[in-house]
Amino acid sequence: MSIDLAPIRAQLGRIVTDEDEVTAAPLRGMVVTFDRDETPPARGEPIAPGWHLAYFAEPSRRASLGEDGLPVERGVLPRMPLPRRMYAGTSLTFHAPILVGDTLRRETEFSDVQMRSGSTGTLIIATQTRRIHTPRGLALTEDTISVFREAVPPGTKSGLPQTEPPPDGMTFSRIVQPDPVTLFRYSALTFNPHRIHYDRPYAMEVEGYPGLVVHGPFSQQCLLDLLRDSTDRPIRSFTMRARAPLFDVAPFTLMGRLVNDDAAELYAVGPSGGIAMQARATLG
Repeated sequence: MSIDLAPIRAQLGRIVTDEDEVTAAPLRGMVVTFDRDETPPARGEPIAPGWHLAYFAEPSRRASLGEDGLPVERGVLPRMPLPRRMYAGTSLTFHAPILVGDTLRRETEFSDVQMRSGSTGTLIIATQTRRIHTPRGLALTEDTISVFREAVPPGTKSGLPQTEPPPDGMTFSRIVQPDPVTLFRYSALTFNPHRIHYDRPYAMEVEGYPGLVVHGPFSQQCLLDLLRDSTDRPIRSFTMRARAPLFDVAPFTLMGRLVNDDAAELYAVGPSGGIAMQARATLG
């Protein structure tokens, strides 16, 4: 497939700024959606790592959405010449706490775009860099990577990568059973209209998946929660790479271990035993 990236690269460096406020209701939603045995933070208390995704909803009118439910032009990302969008990974740096009641200012920059050929065809890999500020200064830097892929021919299945198992020696673990209600609630909390997460006929018949797709950020939050349940040290940074999708048709396993007292490695492992998500975190 021949794609000219020059018009897209010409938009690199584009920045959009928006604002929000850290209210309590989405945090209560996070607690129950992830079935957490904890009290939501009160005004003036810090939110948990990863819960910033409950804010800055994408205010896209219905007419601006594509067949997959996502905006055709989303935030700083221009319209892409490939139709299918998937989460590919993130890198989070926690500079300072975000407190309930804070006003937030977020700068989102279209920071990188690349084109590659993979086992499933041509891929466009786009990165957005977000910087979230509170009244006290910079609180969070987030690089989010999205992959755009070719359409699945009608009547065929989406190609799924085969990955290796995680290394031995993991010291903490947890099993997660995704289900349609939980995935829908997370979509609602993060205002994510991507149909692969809640519309089973679309996910299976149009995109060729075996079931509903577990959000990459959902897996990200599961790993962050596993880590904070396994150490009292604050999380300073967290980098996660998506290796293979997860689906609601089977449980997946979270596992991890501390490394050298100031770091951790974590994995989400699919039902076949291969790595779906792998992450590295540094601790304070």
